[in-house]
Amino acid sequence: SPPPPPPPPVFSVPAIGREFRGMWIATVANIDWPSRTGLTAAQQQAELGLLMDVAQQTGLNAIVLQVRAAGDALYPSSLEPWSRVFNGVQGADPGYDPLAYAVQQARLRGLELHAWFNPFRAGNLRDTLTLAPSHFAVRRPDLVRKCGQLWFDPGEPAVHDQAIAVMRDVVRRYDVDAVHIDDFFYPYPDTCTSFPDSATYRRYQQGGGALSLGDWRRDNVNRFVERMYRAVHEERATARVGISPFGIWRPGNPAGITGLDAFGTIYADSRRWLQSGWVDYFAPQLYWSIASSGQSFPALLGWWAQQNTMRRHLWPGLASYRIGTDPGPFSAAEIPSQVALVREAAATSGGATGSILYNATSVRTNRLGFATALAGGLYAGGAIPPATTWLDGSAPAALALTVVPSGSSLQVTTSASGDAWWWLLRWRVNGAWRQRLVPSTQRTVDIAASGVDGVVVNAVDRVGNASADAVWRP
Repeated sequence: SPPPPPPPPVFSVPAIGREFRGMWIATVANIDWPSRTGLTAAQQQAELGLLMDVAQQTGLNAIVLQVRAAGDALYPSSLEPWSRVFNGVQGADPGYDPLAYAVQQARLRGLELHAWFNPFRAGNLRDTLTLAPSHFAVRRPDLVRKCGQLWFDPGEPAVHDQAIAVMRDVVRRYDVDAVHIDDFFYPYPDTCTSFPDSATYRRYQQGGGALSLGDWRRDNVNRFVERMYRAVHEERATARVGISPFGIWRPGNPAGITGLDAFGTIYADSRRWLQSGWVDYFAPQLYWSIASSGQSFPALLGWWAQQNTMRRHLWPGLASYRIGTDPGPFSAAEIPSQVALVREAAATSGGATGSILYNATSVRTNRLGFATALAGGLYAGGAIPPATTWLDGSAPAALALTVVPSGSSLQVTTSASGDAWWWLLRWRVNGAWRQRLVPSTQRTVDIAASGVDGVVVNAVDRVGNASADAVWRP
């Protein structure tokens, strides 16, 4: 008699893959998007859609979009003028709401959308005569300092008020997943060697202030960071706050690290922000290679994990833009190798659980094939961002699941859930798992039926908590 057929494979639902996989989209000076000024609204939307398609195809799960580069706005605002990146003129309406479009398109692709702000940069010196009348630098020229560029003085309380009001406005009006700032606080010394804030500092001293100039400047930035964290959560408790500072806190930390002293030159005490819990995620710009001696990527990655005493998300920035420009250290293998080190670090206490690529153009152009390597390798399996449990630790209720055969497809339908922002759809095809993150507003998804022997869905809330599995077997 013929041998009995092999038993069916055991159906075991794997744990949900968790890893932050982000990509910065810089709008300042048309670095990433729009590619140039003067494009029609349809052309701009097509370009942004392409960047998001590329992110999705690479295996990423988040976009960090620059919405306020220099006291301007990528969206209609009563507080600041339209950005000039659309048609070359600040204050000119592009004819649609780019941020609303970005939020919608990211959500359709299962991508988070983080709104990226620059609190203190006001523009280039040549912009002085072309700023829109509603620009804060025009309305309050007493708050602007000229040094390499135009800067809003971080020592002025009204500057803090304006930036916080802008952030609150965006969180209130748009379904962004997070608020994000980068490494521009006081200007870098290569563009400004003596920041002209002596009058502001003198006024502080006359009011009884006793801090040294450097400590006072750091305190200005510290107070802003703490206030930003509090204000964003007051506006929406589940909106995350992220900061991407210069990758070196101070030279010698850890031993052997050389380079810019961000603590002493741009007055960024970034370690304090991390250890005070004034961030939900921390993305130090580790834009150096693994082989670098003075700025060792592995050494800095490990050091920041040791400083992460509050156990916030640590998602370092990776310099994909350097691939091909530095043929030695930044070969096509450099970024995948760094992603592998980040993944190894997830096993250590306080270690990194993801990363962010700078910039979108390098991903779109697939420099030396690195994006293809990620998509077919380390990012081949799907992942959703780690949960931010200190903002909300409660898992949403499980979903009801219905699967109905329809020709060559399976129609997967879930119940409504007030706690869900997404639902995670996973299905096994010939022994291999696939997944898709779906907006909670979309209740039905069709998948090819061939080879499918099980479907699993989970509700996912605004901070990434997932419900229990709901399972269907044919």
